Amino acid sequence: MDETAQKEPLPPEPTDVGFDADLTPASSGYEIAAFAAPATIVDVVPPTAPAAPAGPSAWQRLGAEIVSGVQTLFSAAVYATLIVTFGFQVARVDGLSMSPTLEDRDRLIVNKLVYELGEPRPGDIVMLYYPLNPEKMFVKRVIAKEGDVVRIVDGRVYVNDVPLHDDYVPEEFRSHDDAGPTVVQQGYYFVMGDHRNNSSDSRHWGQVPKKYIVGKVKVRWWPLHDARIF
Repeated sequence: MDETAQKEPLPPEPTDVGFDADLTPASSGYEIAAFAAPATIVDVVPPTAPAAPAGPSAWQRLGAEIVSGVQTLFSAAVYATLIVTFGFQVARVDGLSMSPTLEDRDRLIVNKLVYELGEPRPGDIVMLYYPLNPEKMFVKRVIAKEGDVVRIVDGRVYVNDVPLHDDYVPEEFRSHDDAGPTVVQQGYYFVMGDHRNNSSDSRHWGQVPKKYIVGKVKVRWWPLHDARIF
């Protein structure tokens, strides 16, 4: 007998279940259980602080120091220029025409501002441009100012017929010449060296205009053992 293979009856095909918009079954008599979707776990990473900027390199620090040094030197040069131009000047004596008050190679500090505010006075030791060659500079003593009358008799100086009080001139440094009387012009000064018999001054090349007087000698700072303020 032939065996006939019997097939197991297939389960009935499931019928589609329709859903209304509110998720209620349309035609079946069964309720549909609602399942919540599984929660998504997110790892929260705390914010990290921004990395600190890297410090300047050795070359950058060296460059900054060089720039700072150059700025300091430049500022010092500017200040020195302003001081020399408008305030003070360092000068050196060449020669013996102001001996014994000033000696050869003495170092001086000259106040250039004082005569911007005032006038040279008799007795002042001044630095001036040589009137016959303004490229040269001399140091002399003011003897008389504008309007004064200067007369020299046997080396003795008289200003307005009054003997000049010049005990700073040793007897052996006095000359024995005669000159004058000479009236000092307006805006001019009569100057002489303290070493009367070894000085080229107003007796030889005339009076000095105020514009040629650079400043007043205030300090002899070298040599140190002879330093003094005038």
